[in-house]
Amino acid sequence: MRDLTPREIVAELDRHIVGQQDAKRSVAIAIRNRWRRQQLAEEMRAEVAPKNILMIGPTGVGKTEIARRLAKLTGAPFIKVEATKYTEVGYYGRDVESMIRELVENAIGLVRESERAKVEAEARRRAEDRLLDLLAPPPARRDGDDNKNDDDDDDDDDDEPNSENDERSVRHERTRAKMRVMLVAGDLDERKVELTIEQKAVPMMLGGVGMEQVDLDLQGMFEKIMPKHTSRRELSVKEARRVLFEQESDALINQEKVNGAAIELAENLGIIFVDEIDKVVASENTKGADVSRQGVQRDLLPIVEGTTVQTRYGYVKTDHILFIAAGAFHRASPSDLMPELQGRFPIRVELKDLTKDDFIRILKEPKSALTKQYVALLETERVTLEFSDEAVDSLAEFAFQVNQSTQNIGARRLYTIMERLLEELSFDAPEMKGRHVPIDAAYVRTRLESIAKDEDLSQFIL
Repeated sequence: MRDLTPREIVAELDRHIVGQQDAKRSVAIAIRNRWRRQQLAEEMRAEVAPKNILMIGPTGVGKTEIARRLAKLTGAPFIKVEATKYTEVGYYGRDVESMIRELVENAIGLVRESERAKVEAEARRRAEDRLLDLLAPPPARRDGDDNKNDDDDDDDDDDEPNSENDERSVRHERTRAKMRVMLVAGDLDERKVELTIEQKAVPMMLGGVGMEQVDLDLQGMFEKIMPKHTSRRELSVKEARRVLFEQESDALINQEKVNGAAIELAENLGIIFVDEIDKVVASENTKGADVSRQGVQRDLLPIVEGTTVQTRYGYVKTDHILFIAAGAFHRASPSDLMPELQGRFPIRVELKDLTKDDFIRILKEPKSALTKQYVALLETERVTLEFSDEAVDSLAEFAFQVNQSTQNIGARRLYTIMERLLEELSFDAPEMKGRHVPIDAAYVRTRLESIAKDEDLSQFIL
């Protein structure tokens, strides 16, 4: 785990997300506490539980982005799930425990990537040797080399084929050395080779409520007993190098070691972001399937409290997984959640609505700001876009007004505004090579003013 201080974590998040300092500070402290826990003695480490976070705020203000960037920053296994996809057993929907299985799959990918980096040099060397075997196969040896006769009369007869075999081997090594140089230089990339590719026969499994783990177990069993299909394919050297590198990497990686490390990584550093948690609050007078919302809370409780979940890679304890829940809580409040579940989210952070100034900063400051993205996209067509400060101000004003007059969807409104603004330009860009297009406030007003003023129209277009 990267050794980042809370201040460094907030600074990194600031590069991508505007505002919401309270939420950034809370998650930064939570992540630092995980690092601190790793430094403790084993006995004390087992007692320190993660301080789960509940983010409260409208859509589009950065809840998901904070959690996603956080996981990327720390290199921790991370998944985002929607609470509305899960239902109480007996209703149509997913088993709550499946989120832990997804987290382990994510951890498997991270550990495999790390292990692959360790064996990369050896895998590339082996792949190169196999390619050379395909491009310059070893010469067939003449009879007499391996079947030597002890009789003195046959010694003279054997010397001739042996010397010929030795000479052919030397020539082959010289040819192989020359081809290795050409292979490394990329001169042989377009040459064709025939390669045997193994394909696993994976059966189609039919899933249902609570069937995820059953399907995984059956699939693992079928993978072991079903025959593997092999096929001969003609590939370019460039494609074959990639396929052979994958095969050699898989052969060098110890899968049991990967599975064990992934489970440990998920248990100690895993982050699960549970979105839309306010949607599983049962409203008054609910009937029928809505009753399962309360059931989802009951099923979530042991996962968040700490339990053991069976996965195809082994048992996973959830005691030290960090849960970050989020919801708008328009029609409900956090106090409407089950008291036991509330108690498992001791840190609560309220994210604020975005203002016009926030929109201006979102358009200009982040490393991959929306204006920078569109400039880069149109540069591929050799069209140079230039946004003036007045244009950015006007775009922010339109986004803020539309959010106030229709549905407030936060920063996501900027996507629809920008698409509408540059729709005509994006369509004509291939015929405008070499042009410089300044985007000023007048251009923005021309493209957006009539739509923004008509509230009925803006609901559908913006």
